[in-house]
Order: sequence, then structure tokens, then C-alpha cells
Amino acid sequence: MARMIRQGVLDFIGCARPSIADPFLPRKIEEGRIEDIRECIGCNMCITGDMTMSISRCTQNPTFMEEWRKGWHPERMNEKGESQTVLVVGAGPAGLEATRALSLRGYDVTLAEATTTLGGRVARERLLPGLSAWGRVVDYRQYQISQRTNVETYFDSRLTAEDVLGFGFEHVAIATGSHWRRDGVARQHVVPMPIDPAMTVWTPDDVMAKVHPENLAGKTVVVYDDDHYYMGGVMAEVMAKAGANVILVTPSAYVSDWTRNTLEQGAIHVRLDDLGVDIRLNRGVTAIRAGEVETNCTYTGRKTAIGCDAVVMVASRLAEDALYNDLLARQADWADAGIRSVKIIGDASAPAPIAWATYAGHRYARELDTPDIGDALPFRREVTQLEPA
Repeated sequence: MARMIRQGVLDFIGCARPSIADPFLPRKIEEGRIEDIRECIGCNMCITGDMTMSISRCTQNPTFMEEWRKGWHPERMNEKGESQTVLVVGAGPAGLEATRALSLRGYDVTLAEATTTLGGRVARERLLPGLSAWGRVVDYRQYQISQRTNVETYFDSRLTAEDVLGFGFEHVAIATGSHWRRDGVARQHVVPMPIDPAMTVWTPDDVMAKVHPENLAGKTVVVYDDDHYYMGGVMAEVMAKAGANVILVTPSAYVSDWTRNTLEQGAIHVRLDDLGVDIRLNRGVTAIRAGEVETNCTYTGRKTAIGCDAVVMVASRLAEDALYNDLLARQADWADAGIRSVKIIGDASAPAPIAWATYAGHRYARELDTPDIGDALPFRREVTQLEPA
């Protein structure tokens, strides 16, 4: 943006969504603080508030819409409370944001990550087609944390309840994320569907880990999308680019239905059609057998079998909450261990879009050592009027 202004290509640039992600964008450019800019990732999560007639959120700026309601300033944090140390378990979007914000308040924060990479789900999803901008969620927070002397980060640290109890931290935030289910439980099925173990079934986690062969030429892959956000369409694209004959089956009337709220749905459908994906709408999956998938019409219930070699199951996600539950089971030991609170945040609490994870991490940091004011707060409103002439 700055280059185009300097070169005279444009006289001025209006930045609506980038100004939501970082209201101080112009000032940071003027001051040369490029690394401090929270770049918009183009996810259009802000627009979904209008489309669903609900509160808006910003994946990058969790203070958006809370400036008046909760008094959250985009750049300034509230003062530190009476305690000093916090352990954050998990370096996904919730854990990174909690760590960044807690350190700004003045807490001594230890971030424990089970793998060797920061970012959790974002570190994996940023490598998928069309999602490279997701990486800015990690890049901004990783840089900000690297500048803080009161943060220590440990990799290869998959912790147990015994480990946590032995550390002596006053507060523990569990941000261990979630994983995709392979049993089909989502919207159509509230219990696992019949799945023959002879059929190859991949989840998005498997695909992101490249468990599938790189070359799927001559293979037929059914992508079952009962998630309805971006992941089903992306999985179909990955399979198509690997050479597979892809059949996308979804109970919805639209491919990646929820992306109508982010204004991306039409583009996704066109993209998949251009790749030769066979899109079958208004059809669910009732059973997965060796060599075929049984689908049903969402209106009539009539069943049709589709022959295939593999299935990509894009259903729902399960919270990784085992550590939290283990700690709860030993709550009687917390006081002796010096632990004052244990809280689960982000996808580990409730799998959701990335914006909800960064919000959960920020909210945890804001509210630590403060009175509980709840969530159902009224919005403060200003009533404007013209001054008398």
C-alpha cells in the first residue's frame, strides 16, 4: 500500500477490513513499525456478523466489537493482577494470543508446545491451497512474543497432569486444540455412521499430514462435507490436484455452504468446477463400505451407491481436552501445587473458526485476576446530535 502511494499509482487507499484488523495501521506504517501491524488475512469473518445478524469478530484483532462493551483497547492491555506466573499449554491461535496478551499485562508466561512448530492448526492449514494468508495469525504473534523478555517457549513438551502439578505455576491455560473426527459425527449423524475398516478413510488432519499418496491418478475419492465451511472445498481441491477423480458429497444445497456468509461461496464452487470436481448437493452419506459409499437424498431418503477408492471425511472436530480433564480430576491437589486456577480455552473448549480461538485467548488474558463480569453485557451506545448553530 505504501509503495503504491509513494510511486504515485494511487492518491489514497481506503482500508476497511485492514483497519478492523489493525486500527493503527497508518500510524505504524508512518513510524516504520511494519512488524507490529496485525495484517488482515482476508477471511471475511468480520462480514459474517452482518450476514448472520450477530456480533462481528476479527480473526486478527480480538478486541473488535469489544471496545465499548468491555472497554478493550486494540493496543493497550489492562494492568496486571495480583498473581505473577501463567503456564499456557498449546501454541495454537488461542495459546499464542493468550501468551502475547498476558505478557503485555506483565505476567511471566511459559508457553509449552507439544510439537516443534508454533501455530497449531494454523501452521498446518496455511499450507493448504488458498490459505497461505492464514499464516499471518501465527507470524504476528510469534514476532510479538519473541520481543517479550517475560515469555519462555518450550517445544517438544507434551505435558501430563503430573507435569503441570509439579511446575508450581499459579495459573494454567489449556489450549490444546482439537482434531477432525473420522466417524462421521457432525450435522447429519449424531452417532458414528457404519464404516467398513476395509475402506480407506482420511480426515483433513491426515491430508494435512500428507498421509495420502501424492499421486492419486486413476483413483476415485469421495469428499464428504458435513462441516460446510471452507475445509470441504479445500480437501476436494487437494484431492483433485493430486490427480484423483473427486466426487464432493454434501447434505447442503451449496458447496461450502457457510462461506456464503464470508462472500466466498460462489468463487469456491467455480474453482472446484474448473478442477473437474463432481459436485453432488443435497446428498448425505449413510454408510461407507468396502469399495463404495452409500449416499441418500436429503429430501426423499432414496439411496445411491458411489464406487470409490477412498473417502475424505470432513465432519466435525473433537476437543483435545484430556489434559484439562485429568487436571480437574486432581483438583484437590491444586492448592498444594500452588495452582490458583486452570481454564480451558479455544478449540480445546469448543472447536470453532480461528477467530473464536484468538478471541478466547485474548479474553482469558484480559480477565485473569479480575472480577467475573460475565459475557452477556449490554452494548454501550453513543447518541450523536448536531450542535446548535
